[in-house]
Amino acid sequence: MSDISQNTPAGDRIAKVLSRAGVASRREAERMIEAGRVRVNGSQISSPALNVTDKDTITVDGKPIAAPEPPRLWLFHKPIGLVSTDSDEKGRDTIYSALPEDMPRVMSVGRLDINSEGLLLLTNDGGVKRKLELPATGWLRRYRVRVNGRPTDAALDPLRKGVTVDGEAFQPMTVTLDRQQGANAWLTIGLREGRNREIRRALAEVNLSVNRLIRISYGPFQLGELKQGDVEEVRRKIVRDQLGLELEDPSGTATKKPAKVARQRKARPPQGIRKTPPNRAGRKPR
Repeated sequence: MSDISQNTPAGDRIAKVLSRAGVASRREAERMIEAGRVRVNGSQISSPALNVTDKDTITVDGKPIAAPEPPRLWLFHKPIGLVSTDSDEKGRDTIYSALPEDMPRVMSVGRLDINSEGLLLLTNDGGVKRKLELPATGWLRRYRVRVNGRPTDAALDPLRKGVTVDGEAFQPMTVTLDRQQGANAWLTIGLREGRNREIRRALAEVNLSVNRLIRISYGPFQLGELKQGDVEEVRRKIVRDQLGLELEDPSGTATKKPAKVARQRKARPPQGIRKTPPNRAGRKPR
């Protein structure tokens, strides 16, 4: 064993532990530590460069932190007009302003831009977030896309082979031309990476303009009939099975938005989109 591994402290960084306990995000936890609000085994700490274990006693503002929750995962039907960030420098509404007030602190798995809608995965665990976002995971993300124009199947071939936009090479996509509807066409597109505005930029490269983009699945997790603005928790047994996690508590139920939180207007599936069975909590995703 190398000297480096021998000298690696046991446990996890204090900011990570505080985040897992639902106290704050890691960055916020670091600021709390620097402000002198955190004590470990009765001693005030001033640096986040500290590893702790479950044998250590941690308090924030004099109060013991809660035990960390097991990893959890939610499906969220993101409406248009929300940004997928904790805060926005332009003052725009974020996805977090639309979530139920009784939800724990969560992070989004990847993002959907402000003009995109559909399935967004949320988790309370940074390790789950990183695992789901890794290109090595290789989960297919599927979208229904409405474009302005009358594309032919042959015109979409460059996307299937992989296009380069502004010097950035995109991986080949799966593309199906579903139907022409007046001046617009509906496509189904699948990809295994999540680059910034990738679909919009790739379609612009073949002279097509996107006027609606809906994510309908992320790996085995389906949007189904989840209404805009609604949240549904995935059963923890399914999280365990799909991610290969060991969980002591396999429960997990759907979390509904409180009545006092304004819902987005009910969205009807756009023409050309077939309804799929709902992915309800307790039903194993296909």
